[in-house]
Parts: sequence; C-alpha cells; structure tokens
Amino acid sequence: MGRTAGADDDLVRSAKRGEAWALTEVWHRHSAAVLAYLRGRGVVDAEDMTSEVFLQVFRGIGRFRGDVGDLRTFVFSVAHARYVDEVRRLARRGVAAEFSADRHDRPEPSAESAAMTALATERVRRLIETLSPDQRDVLLLRIVADLSLEQTAEVLGKSVGSVKSLQHRGLAALRPILGTAVSP
Repeated sequence: MGRTAGADDDLVRSAKRGEAWALTEVWHRHSAAVLAYLRGRGVVDAEDMTSEVFLQVFRGIGRFRGDVGDLRTFVFSVAHARYVDEVRRLARRGVAAEFSADRHDRPEPSAESAAMTALATERVRRLIETLSPDQRDVLLLRIVADLSLEQTAEVLGKSVGSVKSLQHRGLAALRPILGTAVSP
C-alpha cells in the first residue's frame, strides 16, 4: 500500500507522544487480529477484552522501544497477558453472568447468518481445542495474529526453536482431521 519505513517510524514516534491519529492507526492495524486471537482462545466477550488490551497498550506505549514490527509484538504481548490474567481470574472466581437490557434490544442478524457464523466458529474452536494449550497459542499467534516466529517466541516467553516445534506438532495434529490442506 505504499507505506514507507519513514511513515512507520513516524507512526511509532507519534503514537508514543499520544497523538490521536497514530493511536487510531495502531488500533486499525491490529484490533481485528487481536479480536480474532481472543475469539480463537474462547474469550466470551472478546470485543470487550480487545478494548481493554488497547487501553493498556495506549497507557504503556510511551515506554515502548522499537519499530513498527516490534509494536505488533508489543500489542500481542499485552493481548496474551490479558488473556492469561482472565483465565486465572475465572479459575479463582468463576464466570459472572449479568443481564444487560441494552444488549437484548439490539437488532439481531438473520437466523441463517447467525447459525452459519456459529457453526463456523464452533468448528474452528473444536479443532483448536484438540491441540495442547502451547500449540493453540503458537498457531493462533502465528496464523491469526500473523506474528513471526521471533515475535511469537517473545510473546510466549519461549525460544524460537520451541515455537517452531510447537507449530510443527500442532499442524501435524490437525493434518489428519483437515486432510492435506494444512501445510507447515
């Protein structure tokens, strides 16, 4: 799309200064992938957690060091940490269910559309759940978040070799289920 290294450097500098245009651009570049990662991990309110992730990113961006590639790693490090915190919180307290009238008054998608989305999401979730937690994390960060091996290793606190091995084993486990369409 014609983005230059200089424009990306300007984005990082401007975001660190808290300039609205740059923070908006960071959101636009990474929010969809963060949302997909959190949904892939089974987060019940992934949209809300995505917002929390970016609030934390924006609060800490002044201390961030690196370029635009490092920024993506930083965003997913925050997302992964927020997910882990939520899992721990739920393990301690359980799930709280609240009624929200404003959510029930909204127009809903067609039944067919909702059913197709639910079936696709459920099938992917069932496939992902067949993997070990480490394999799930690696595949979601590599495929959904589009992080490099090095970025994934940094987010998860693992070596690059460990990430490669987890990715290989995760894809190998999915291959018999999906056929030959899964490649490393």
